[in-house]
Amino acid sequence: MIKINVVRDNKNNIQKFTVKGHAGFSEYGSDIVCAAISAIACTAVGAMKNMVGTCDYEEKDGYMECIVPQNISYEKRKIANIILETVVLGFKQVEFSYRKYVSVSEKEV
Repeated sequence: MIKINVVRDNKNNIQKFTVKGHAGFSEYGSDIVCAAISAIACTAVGAMKNMVGTCDYEEKDGYMECIVPQNISYEKRKIANIILETVVLGFKQVEFSYRKYVSVSEKEV
């Protein structure tokens, strides 16, 4: 199962998301659930780099973490939040269709 954790601050801004695991929907290399979540997560990092100018992230087999840098302007923070809210919506849409393979949780810090 892929477990996605979304961390928000007390203003409901997304601070980071973490994706862990493999879906197990089908064999490695042809798993459409893993591919969907990977595409959404990689799009988040690309959009953050392109539109915000920066993104702190780590990626390895079965794991990705994307963290919003703390030292960005208010305007860049707003853009980052739009990007990440869209990404979380994408994660939840995949979860809705493949509940046995994807779990999305959110917490406030």
